[in-house]
Amino acid sequence: MEQQNKLKLWLSALSPVFLLVLLLLIFLKFGPLGVFTSTVAPIEKAFIQRVIFSPEHITLEIFNDGPEPITIAQVLVNEAYWQFEMTPSNTLEPLQRGRININYPWLEGAAEVITLISRNGVTFEKEVEAAAITPTFNWFYFKTFILLGIYVGVIPVLIGLLWFPFLKMLRLRWYSFLLSLTIGLLIFLGFDALEESFELIGSLPQAFNGIGILLIGFLLAVLTLSAVSYKTQHHAKEKGEHYQALMWGYLIALGIGLHNLGEGLAIGSAYAVGEIALGSLLVIGFMVHNVTEGVAIVVPLTKTFKRINNFLLHLMMMGILAGAPTIIGALIGGFSYSATFGVFFLAIGAGAIFDVAFDILNQMSKGNWLSIFTVTNVIGFLAGLLIMYATGFLVVG
Repeated sequence: MEQQNKLKLWLSALSPVFLLVLLLLIFLKFGPLGVFTSTVAPIEKAFIQRVIFSPEHITLEIFNDGPEPITIAQVLVNEAYWQFEMTPSNTLEPLQRGRININYPWLEGAAEVITLISRNGVTFEKEVEAAAITPTFNWFYFKTFILLGIYVGVIPVLIGLLWFPFLKMLRLRWYSFLLSLTIGLLIFLGFDALEESFELIGSLPQAFNGIGILLIGFLLAVLTLSAVSYKTQHHAKEKGEHYQALMWGYLIALGIGLHNLGEGLAIGSAYAVGEIALGSLLVIGFMVHNVTEGVAIVVPLTKTFKRINNFLLHLMMMGILAGAPTIIGALIGGFSYSATFGVFFLAIGAGAIFDVAFDILNQMSKGNWLSIFTVTNVIGFLAGLLIMYATGFLVVG
């Protein structure tokens, strides 16, 4: 009897799926799609994901972003037809990747325009403004990108933490002002990360559904941190407000770290494509910009640090948590840049930052949201936005 009930349960669950598959097969074979397949021109979309330069050689990484197979028939470099080899073959199935190898004497710093022509005459173009050797993994570049990450992320955040003694000396009535300033800093960083995510979506194949990646990353961070916050509420009640402040510090550092991962991606990719001037300006701008992130981390600790054991150790760990991801981002951006991971990590960073900002707001309101809109708090919030806005002028790109 029990076996029969299980069989009925599985049949009731799988029968709609079976009927749906059958319907799709009938539609593809006899429906409008099947009828017009022979009369409608195929939709061809080739997406050039990456251009790799090596001495006397250009390699293209391409992706079939359309619903139909595509065959690459010809390749033009700067409006001149050029011989090429394509792997795994000249024809790519939907969602398949391929590589095109071209023996071409490109010039350092010159603009290179590459055009692909399909068998049906559809063209796909990619322009590189300034050609440069693409970094391959070696210890020189490895150490270079690590140093860039340290200069941009780790050191500036640790410098920002040095403002802690000054912030601690301020009177207690300034605590709400500082928390509001922190929220302003975080909100600005959150929108900055979202803006960078939307920019990167434009460089993704449509088949990857960049908006979906952004939404998954954003909600993943929000839901995960919300679950962590819920789990730690019980411990916070037992251990006191200093424990809650410590958790805020670590969560803020985590959110900022994920944001800085995106900054590292931008810097590493700028150096990888030979835009040394842009990369240097990004480094200088992010250096100043990221000092303010240290302030955002330490503000929740200014009220209760005396009750925290191993305080200096916690402070160093928060600084590293916030700054070290810049190193990882620089390495990824320099050696194997992926816009897909860029969108995902930036969305996670934005979600984490917004979630922490909401937690701080909720704690400040203590159930009465109107209570946070005091003159002092509003001025602090606006000050945080203006600080990030002003330092943002130093970031070019």
